[in-house]
Amino acid sequence: MLNRISERERRDLGIAWIALAVAFTIALVRGFSPLGVNIGTAALLFLLSLITVGVGFVLHELAHKFTAMRYGYWAEFRKDNQMLLVAVAIAALVGVVFAAPGATMIYGQALSKRENGVISAAGPLTNLVLMIPFGLILIGGLFYGLGGFVVLVGTVGIKINAMLAAFNMLPIGPLDGKKVLRWNPAIFLVLILASFGLLFMALFYL
Repeated sequence: MLNRISERERRDLGIAWIALAVAFTIALVRGFSPLGVNIGTAALLFLLSLITVGVGFVLHELAHKFTAMRYGYWAEFRKDNQMLLVAVAIAALVGVVFAAPGATMIYGQALSKRENGVISAAGPLTNLVLMIPFGLILIGGLFYGLGGFVVLVGTVGIKINAMLAAFNMLPIGPLDGKKVLRWNPAIFLVLILASFGLLFMALFYL
């Protein structure tokens, strides 16, 4: 499967991954303490962002790509430099991350309504599935006493993936939810309820 990821796409994914990790690190540093953090703590927060945000983002986009390719299309992620700068700037200014670093572009003939809906649903569904391994990391960290960082990885991983799923399932603009709704309202309802339900539990019970 890796040979289907071009050199340019790998570069774009890598740059977007790092930029999002920087943006989330800035946001975490702003919320960590009014007095700021030391370099060691900032480095740990950057590593935390790479693991949680990065994995959720990259696998979300690759899910779109490989689902499109199963239908016979060629698809590649393309970063949006302007939106990457906006994400970092907003994180620095207000401590909130607007994560829209680019999109998976699909090339070929026009997609059918079903194809477009299935390809779009693959991204948020991947984020929901990713909550399982992050949940196991959290449980393992608590049960075996593996340390605060491991527990934090599990906790933040669950929250981030729930956020990514919920945000992308909104039926507005170019987001996945609008295409899923156009294809199958029942599947849209299941995915958006699951996404926001899990997000609510993650934010208020973890």
